Amino acid sequence: MEKRRLGRSNLLVSPLCLGGNVFGWTADEATSFRLLDAYVDAGLNFIDTADVYSTWAPGNTGGESETIIGKWMKARGHRDRLVIATKVGSEMGPSRKGLSRNYIRAAVEASLQRLQTDYIDLYQSHRDDPDTPQQETLSAYGELIREGKVRAIGASNFTASRLKEALATSAEHGLPRYESLQPKYNLYDRAEYEAELEPLCRREEIGVIPYYGLASGFLTGKYRSEADFGKSVRGGRMAAYLNDRGRRILSALDDIAARHQASPAQVALAWLIARPGLTAPIASATSVEQLKDIVKATQLRLDQGDIAQLDEASA
Repeated sequence: MEKRRLGRSNLLVSPLCLGGNVFGWTADEATSFRLLDAYVDAGLNFIDTADVYSTWAPGNTGGESETIIGKWMKARGHRDRLVIATKVGSEMGPSRKGLSRNYIRAAVEASLQRLQTDYIDLYQSHRDDPDTPQQETLSAYGELIREGKVRAIGASNFTASRLKEALATSAEHGLPRYESLQPKYNLYDRAEYEAELEPLCRREEIGVIPYYGLASGFLTGKYRSEADFGKSVRGGRMAAYLNDRGRRILSALDDIAARHQASPAQVALAWLIARPGLTAPIASATSVEQLKDIVKATQLRLDQGDIAQLDEASA
């Protein structure tokens, strides 16, 4: 499996990242172990999670995903073969959020404990914190890197102007810089990333690891009418996608999938993998069958005609 450098860091990652948002939510511990095993067995190494996964599920308090990944790594004993990315900053409870130095210092220790590891490969600001100076946040990350607790840092959900400001702060004060950006980006949700973030990331050699690579499952082709919305817990989100443009995208995916004897999900992810400047889309699965399907996207080579057809359909 080819590996790609993440930004200017020393992290080498597979071209598809496994999303850990489902672990402890729509995938229980046993299922999560099977998914993680199948992903690594396929030759991939990049796993993304966050401390806040999955506070939204009834009975959960956050940290469930990290805890499952930690138990799995402990059981399998192959921590050094993996690139583990997690995040800090989203609200975990009253006064437990943001990117202040004190909160980052406390949150990283909790994540390390749940993950049962002494270092995090990629530690990401989950969302911007306008109430904390960027210099304070980046200085805190610098301390963690010097202490060996973090290898590289990334940003998630940042605007182009705030990411640009962060990069300038890093350069001016000799602080570590964000080596990756995690934006919402897929064949349907294109405009926000492509307008300003994409040129900035390409110019500054920032790795891009987009989430919602399959638009919450819409691009798998599973949801083609309102009658399909009940197929999963994410079905309620599909009304936003099921319009003329969405159907046009599905039609192009069907056409190209048939030509390549692939699935629409594989084509949608292969389009992301092929995009210049993009390191690895993030996709999650709740069954081993689903996982094996999306992993095949790493072997699917779209030609220029395929990419042009998808670009036009999703324009």
